[in-house]
Amino acid sequence: MSEPTKTTVHVLRHGEVYNPGKILYGRLPDFHLSELGNQMAKAAAEVLAGRDITHVVASPLERAQETAAPFAAEFKLDIATDVRLIESANYFEGKKVSVGDGAFSNPRHWWVLRDPITPSWGEAYLVIAQRMFAALQAARVAAEGHEAVCVSHQLPIWTLRRYVESKRLWHDPRRRECGLASLTSFRFEGSKVVGIDYSEPAAHLVAMSATAKTAKGA
Repeated sequence: MSEPTKTTVHVLRHGEVYNPGKILYGRLPDFHLSELGNQMAKAAAEVLAGRDITHVVASPLERAQETAAPFAAEFKLDIATDVRLIESANYFEGKKVSVGDGAFSNPRHWWVLRDPITPSWGEAYLVIAQRMFAALQAARVAAEGHEAVCVSHQLPIWTLRRYVESKRLWHDPRRRECGLASLTSFRFEGSKVVGIDYSEPAAHLVAMSATAKTAKGA
């Protein structure tokens, strides 16, 4: 019997976003990488230079497409787009959510926070997990026997990881292991995930990021 085909899919969170209004931008258009965010994307691409990347795919949002660009250039590939990699839908999109002066402090929004398990304020964790897993498998098929890069967003990536690890999907956002321009790499044998690795190739730049310090990135 032949050995199952080994494939690796690197799921990358986008870099820092220019967000002077400090809102939860979610799926809103026209939120682009900051200059530091572009540097983060390049740093991540440099770490994977020399790897056997044959497929690059990204969320349709600008910040994800821009994060994918250095990978497309490095490996001379086109950027595919998969809407299943998009940021999660959120009731608070477009609002400030800072502790003390954001939407959370307004009583008229409190009813939205009634169910942290589904959750009540946005796209269901299970729906996020299922669409992300489908996108992960599609990338695996596209790069079978090689490696792929998928650019997505913090909550979808973290939800995917917990889903694959058979952990409960609701969680404390402060405990997510998914920094800006971080890589969550899924190792496959055939269609089965046999390992997950995590790395932060742009950690030196993230340390300089106001987004990371205020947890506004998505």
